[in-house]
Amino acid sequence: MSVPAPPSRSLRDLRDLTPARVGLGRAGAGLPTRALLEFTLDHARARDAVHAAFDVPGLISGLDGLGLESPHVSSRARDRREYLKRPDLGRKLDPASQQLLVGRQAGSCRLAIVIGDGLSPAAVNAHAVALVGSLMPRLKAERIDIGCAVVASGARVALGDEIGALLGARMVVVLIGERPGLSAPDSLGAYLTFAPRPDVTDAERNCVSNIHGAGLGYEEAALRIAWLIREGLARQVTGVALKDESGGPAPQRIETIAGGHDKSVI
Repeated sequence: MSVPAPPSRSLRDLRDLTPARVGLGRAGAGLPTRALLEFTLDHARARDAVHAAFDVPGLISGLDGLGLESPHVSSRARDRREYLKRPDLGRKLDPASQQLLVGRQAGSCRLAIVIGDGLSPAAVNAHAVALVGSLMPRLKAERIDIGCAVVASGARVALGDEIGALLGARMVVVLIGERPGLSAPDSLGAYLTFAPRPDVTDAERNCVSNIHGAGLGYEEAALRIAWLIREGLARQVTGVALKDESGGPAPQRIETIAGGHDKSVI
C-alpha cells in the first residue's frame, strides 16, 4: 500500500508561521521596495526602543498601585550614550544608590524584584508592571512575599546582583528590556539569581525571555517565573543546575516553617 505524499508547502505557508524574513523576493540585485521599506521601518523601531525614555515615575506609580514601595537607583553610567559604550558601568551602582540601599536594609528578604531599563526601555515601560501584577498572586499562593522592589536606571542584568546583595535578598529577579530585534522591539526578559552577589556568573542564572504582545504572555511568563522562584528557593540554586519544568507534572510546594527556613511537601 503506497503512502500518499505530504502536501507541498510554499514560502507563503512558511511566512504565516514566523515573523522571520523569508522569501522576500528580489528586484534586480536588491530587495523589492516593499521588503526594503518594511526592513527600514523595523530597524527604526528597534533603534527607537533602545533610546526610548525610561518612565521611572510611571513605573514607581504602577508598583505603588500594587502595594510595592520602590526606590529609584542608578548605575555608574552617567547617560544613555555612556551606558551603550560601557556595559561594565551598567553593572555597578553609583555611590549614592549604594548608600540609599544600605540605609533601607532592614534584615534579609527572601525575594527582591529589580526593574531595569536595559537595552529596551520601551519594553519595560510597556510590560514590567503588568507582569509583576500577574506574578504576585502566584507568589502569594506559595507564601512568597516580594520583600523589596527597586527601579534601576542604566541597568545591565548584573546590576541586580549588587542590589540583591545590599538588600540581603536570598533571590533576585531582574525584569529588563532585551536587545531589540527586527520583529520584537519591546521584548522583556526576567533573570533569576539565587544568593546574588557581585561575582555571580551567567551560568548561575535562569532566564525567561521573549515576553511581549506577540511572544510569551504575562500569565504564562508569570507561571514560569513563579515556578523558578519557588524551586530556586527550595533547592537553593538557580542557573544550569535548575531546569525549568514548569510545564511538567505538578511540582512540590514550598512552605515556610519556624525559623524562616523552607521545606517542601507534596
